[in-house]
Amino acid sequence: MQRRYSRQRELILNCVKNTREHPTPDMVYQTLMPVCPNLSRGTVYRNLNLLAEEGVIERLPFPIERFDGRTDPHPHFICQSCGSVTDLEMDSQKEWDDEVQRKTGHIVQRHATYFYGICACCANVQEET
Repeated sequence: MQRRYSRQRELILNCVKNTREHPTPDMVYQTLMPVCPNLSRGTVYRNLNLLAEEGVIERLPFPIERFDGRTDPHPHFICQSCGSVTDLEMDSQKEWDDEVQRKTGHIVQRHATYFYGICACCANVQEET
């Protein structure tokens, strides 16, 4: 079912789509408050969840839930120091999907790949200290 987008939902969607930060719901709320002062946190949460359920954005299930405007298969790097989330430009590992099907008979519809470590920015700060 195609839903009609309200002005607030459109602002929320554009906020997620137009950043590479993988924002938390609170980051979206803080970004939009100057533009839409009557926006509530509840509205942001509800709309982010609705957009994710519709497949318009991607929900990233990290310890602090984040959202990604990019829905094509791609891996992420999560910095365990600062918490930043970065898209990685790598092959989507379609071979993994094929291998799972070949070995188990399961049909993979999608998979997620997350790399955890220290981002280059945090690593540089650690080297300087």
